[in-house]
Amino acid sequence: MANTTGKPAIEHSNPLAQTLLEKLDYDQLTNCMRCGFCLPACPTFRETGMEPASPRGRIALMKAAVDGIMVPDQQFEDQMNLCLGCRACEPACPADVKYGQLIEQTREAIEEHATHSLPIKVVRKTVFKKVFPKRSKLKLLGGTLAFYQKSGLQKVAHSTGAMKLFPKHLAEIESIMPSSSSKGVVDRLGTFYPAKGEAIAKVGMFRGCIMDVMFADTNVNTVELLSAAGFDVYIPESQVCCGALYAHSGEMNDARQLAAVNIDTFKQLGVDYVVSNAGGCGALLVEYDHLMQDDEKYRESAKWFASRVIDVSALIVEKGRVPKFAQQESSPQAERIKVTYQDSCHLRNVMKGSSAPRTLMKQVANTDYIEMVESDRCCGSAGIYNIVQPEMAGSILEHKMEHANNTQASYMLTSNPGCLLQMKVGIEKHQPDQPMKAMHIVDFLHDRMIVSE
Repeated sequence: MANTTGKPAIEHSNPLAQTLLEKLDYDQLTNCMRCGFCLPACPTFRETGMEPASPRGRIALMKAAVDGIMVPDQQFEDQMNLCLGCRACEPACPADVKYGQLIEQTREAIEEHATHSLPIKVVRKTVFKKVFPKRSKLKLLGGTLAFYQKSGLQKVAHSTGAMKLFPKHLAEIESIMPSSSSKGVVDRLGTFYPAKGEAIAKVGMFRGCIMDVMFADTNVNTVELLSAAGFDVYIPESQVCCGALYAHSGEMNDARQLAAVNIDTFKQLGVDYVVSNAGGCGALLVEYDHLMQDDEKYRESAKWFASRVIDVSALIVEKGRVPKFAQQESSPQAERIKVTYQDSCHLRNVMKGSSAPRTLMKQVANTDYIEMVESDRCCGSAGIYNIVQPEMAGSILEHKMEHANNTQASYMLTSNPGCLLQMKVGIEKHQPDQPMKAMHIVDFLHDRMIVSE
């Protein structure tokens, strides 16, 4: 519910300005003290040095548009779209300004008045209406990608130079895509997986969209890791996309419709926790209460849901029986390996989940954890940001890989699929001095879990 307290009594002639006035939380706009603490936390400000490319600058632009001081034009929209939405500014803000909510409200207003080209309209309709809301279409997508990868078509595309027809950044992502599958976690494990030993709690696993197509193995490993930690795991088939991609793209009504389905699904199960293994998904799930605050039917249920959302690492560390982990070569003479970690922005800044992954990594025998400089800085993935803003994303990744190389780590771990793909691109492109492999932390831990008979 956008706060109307103190809003200027203006009727804007510009349609976008009027919609911004209606949608933006004016209290949050005025809460910004212009102190500048957000500036060093903001990746786009650090890259450009330009005030409009900072959270403080963007808030100033929003307020100027709402107050009638400026007319929101293409430059206004460009600056809003340049934001990664990493929300690193929020922990840095002494006034607790909800910048993430403001940028989503602004993008929703922009989308209401956007005039997309025909190709963009087709892509948005296909993605938002045909694929992500429907599990059958996601399975078809997974099967198609799997056929492309396993049939030899991918090798042909590379050997003939066909990938050169695509933009460079898309070709880079295609080259490091993991093995896809039409068989997700439910197809492999069913909708219930019991705890090893006495059950601590009843957990509902959020399987996601891309996670269950391109990272289905990670979903399976998540369930088995949770089971080993003492949780009964339920994976309801009726769950749908979390809605994060929709919310970040200004499609808020669709995001709310998806949220309603998920709230009903998990509440009917009566789970103690809703667990996520993708920081981007978890960040929206944990804010369903804000997303649904204007919906009288779902307001209270959304609070129930949001209060139960937790990242898999945090759940294991805080509530579970932490399994024992060891390197696959577990002899005393086995060489110790170095691991480092790239924070998922949304896990760290929204879900406040930066410590649990590190705690688990440090418990793996024969492992040295190396903290990467600026591991809390965005890698440039940010959902589909590296696709729609490749130049800025690439520049951010350059700096990230400098820090990664300095760790001399053998493994780069993270907790979000987008971050994982971006780090794979970075490793492939920049070739660190020490051979390095990017992995989801769940896969790293699962591979090293000591299974008791």
